[in-house]
Amino acid sequence: MSEENAIQLRGVVQNLQKFRLGPLHLDIPSGYITAIVGPNGSGKSSLFRLLLDQNQADEGQIEVMGEQVGKNYDRTEQKQRIGYLADEPASYENRMKGSEKSEFNRFWYRNWNVNRYRELLQILAVDDNQHLGSMSKGMRRKFELALSMAHEPDLLLLDEPSSGLDPLAWKTMIDILHRYMETGTRTILMTTHIIEEVKRLADYIVFMAYGQILGVYEKDELLGSWFTVFIRSDELTAKLAEAAPGQCGVEHIGGSTYRITTNRVNDTEAWCMKQGIQLVSRQPLELDEIMGALLAQERLSNRQSLRGEKLG
Repeated sequence: MSEENAIQLRGVVQNLQKFRLGPLHLDIPSGYITAIVGPNGSGKSSLFRLLLDQNQADEGQIEVMGEQVGKNYDRTEQKQRIGYLADEPASYENRMKGSEKSEFNRFWYRNWNVNRYRELLQILAVDDNQHLGSMSKGMRRKFELALSMAHEPDLLLLDEPSSGLDPLAWKTMIDILHRYMETGTRTILMTTHIIEEVKRLADYIVFMAYGQILGVYEKDELLGSWFTVFIRSDELTAKLAEAAPGQCGVEHIGGSTYRITTNRVNDTEAWCMKQGIQLVSRQPLELDEIMGALLAQERLSNRQSLRGEKLG
């Protein structure tokens, strides 16, 4: 693909009955795997429906592969280039055989590659002669994955792709997606709750919560900068420790020892050395711990905003 970004969102807002999504500003780079992570109810699936034009935004602009998304745009050509794995299969398809659904999809995609479809079924050990409703959750998931990739799309949208997969099927899926990306011209945007999945697949990570994007990070840079640093000093106070650059939380854990959570570990440690504070140890944070720290920051920011509005 020639587009620098496979997906662009500018000020996108969707107002639902009990939920507000946005405003979202987001760039998803072409040629990479980007994972959206966050708690349930963050708006991840709602975002996918906007990208696919299944729902429409109330405000803002969405571009997918260089073309506008919205009710006034013809997306026939664009959708030929997109593969989508929904978070839940459609129940009304349960009486269909897998082969019948594949024939239906084949009609709509001019690049449908029956050889690739059959290869994926063989790799995933799926029999598409079964009725979809009689397949196990994992088998149905594997079938839908093969279906979403059979027309060799440029952009693959995967909503919780490993849901229901056993460990062996999960490893097979990881291998399939790695091979899919080997051309260097394809893009995956996925949502997942599986930390190991993010580590194995993602180049970029989007943290999302409360209908908002908390941050977008390059994975290796993110994991290399978020740490818990244990420090010790008889003269240290929590107030002084809060002055450490990059600190996202300070905890007194007894005696003269403190624990600092930081997203700039090198700057934090350099500051400690300058202050004459003893560095005891450091521990890298896992993605779920980083997510927790970002959520805590977001809640603190919201409380401060509300306090400011009340004072104003």
